Formats: sequence, C-alpha cells, structure tokens
Amino acid sequence: MNNWIKNSLLVGAVVVLGSSFIYGTATGTNKNSVDVRNHVYLPNNINFAGERAPLNIVDVKERLDRELIVNINLHSSTTLAIKRANRYFPLIEPILKKNGIPDDFKYLAVIESGLANVVSSAGARGFWQFMPATAKEFNMEVTDYVDERYDVVKATEAACEYFKRAKSRFGTWTLAAASYNRGMAGVSNQLTAQQVSDYYDLLLTEETSRYVFRILALKEIMQNAEKYGYALPESTLYQPIKTKKVTVNTDINDLALFAKEQGINYKILKLHNPWMRDTKLVVTPLKEYTVEIPTEGY
Repeated sequence: MNNWIKNSLLVGAVVVLGSSFIYGTATGTNKNSVDVRNHVYLPNNINFAGERAPLNIVDVKERLDRELIVNINLHSSTTLAIKRANRYFPLIEPILKKNGIPDDFKYLAVIESGLANVVSSAGARGFWQFMPATAKEFNMEVTDYVDERYDVVKATEAACEYFKRAKSRFGTWTLAAASYNRGMAGVSNQLTAQQVSDYYDLLLTEETSRYVFRILALKEIMQNAEKYGYALPESTLYQPIKTKKVTVNTDINDLALFAKEQGINYKILKLHNPWMRDTKLVVTPLKEYTVEIPTEGY
C-alpha cells in the first residue's frame, strides 16, 4: 500500500471519527436544544429566618448557586430528606415554635444529619449532631445505657436552647446558625478580627462558609420540590407512625423481654427508642423515661 493510499485512508478515518464525535456530542449543546432542567435559575430573593441574603454581592450569589447545584443533583440524599421530612418535621416544628425559634431552623437539622440518627467521625450523634460534652451542657443524658442525643424531641429542645443563646450573643439568626457549625467563640473571634458584623461579610473556613448556604439551598429545594424535579407522590413519603407512651422509672434488665410484654419485638423497640443504648436500661436516680411503643407499622 503506497503512502498516498495510507494517507487517504487515515484522513478518511479521521473525518468519519470526527463526524461521529461531533454527532454524538451535539445533542443538547446548541442554543436551540439546551435541556433547561440542567440549569438552575436562582430565586430573586431568599432569606433565612426572615433575614435576607444579599444576592447583589457576587460571591454570595455564587455560593448559593453552588449549593443549589450540588443539592439538586444529590438525588439520593435530597430525595431521602424530603421523604423523612414528612415524618419528622411535624415533631420538630412545634418545638421550634414553642421556643420562639424560626421555623427555618428545621433545615439546619436536614443539613446536619439528613434527618437520621447518624454518627460523625468526630463523635457527634443524632439529628442535631451534638458532641458528648455539648449534650451534657444542654442537659441531655449521655451514659452507657441512655444517650438522649438520639431522642429527636429532647435533642430539638436542646438545640433550641443553643439557638436562643447564640441569637442573644450575635443579634441575628443567621450568625446563630453559622455558630452551630463554627462554635460561638469561633464566630465571635472572626467578627472581631475582621471588624464586621454580618455573616455574609465574613471570610470563614470552607465548611462554615458553605453552611448557611446549604441551609438556604435545602429550604429552597424542599419548599419548591416540584420546580427542582422532586415531585414525589404523597404515597412515597414516610408517614408518621402512631405510638403509645409508656413511662419507665425503674431498671429494665432485659429489653427484649420488655418488648415482648409490650406486644412488639426488640428490633422495633430499639428503632423507635434509639436513645436506649444497651440490651438493658439502667435508670438514673430520680429520673423517668418515656418509651415509645408503636401501635402500627410492624
């Protein structure tokens, strides 16, 4: 085969391959066929607890844009958050309201834990991700037998107390929320060092810098689920489970036997009372516990 033939075949192959490549990637890339579902239009305005985010500031706008793009495309975790919210928001919302905490703080629990009793690498636990020392500071019991960080109601009450203290210290709910990630001292030190008074004017570590924007993004997505492609049928959402409450003020030596006496099994008992951390319950003196016994769903 002479050089001319070789070169002709080579050029022909490049043209064919090039045409295939162009054809294969052209769909949806020109201005007439763009799939608008892949584009995120920012809301004209957005607020946390009534405190408006200044989207006229370039970096603020782009930080919100980032978190919206990230969380819209985290399909599994965002879908699960929406499903779980249907079960747990009705528990959290009245506690926030009773304590005078803005409803938007429920989205802080979403970004902290995805509304699940998770454990962080640092040892923070539960929906609100309290560390052991902080939990005790806010009157939650943490022992080998009882860990109230796993009790959604008690942990939400403790979180509310934190938010009230932080709001009193910083003057805004936005800074109070940021301090939940960075710590009150950490936020206070940076406000002083940088001589500013607003979260959106602070230069912070990446995690804290993204923190409030993650809350804003989840709020926007969950309040406008259909707009962002998360129109889940009602039947697919996790429903609240009816329970009866049993008060316990004496030790339970065998939780499996106790569960059977209540008409359920050990697994169901522990799933509905994750604050029980052992196979038995040792009651702290002068204290009593409320045990949730489901009456359906098992």
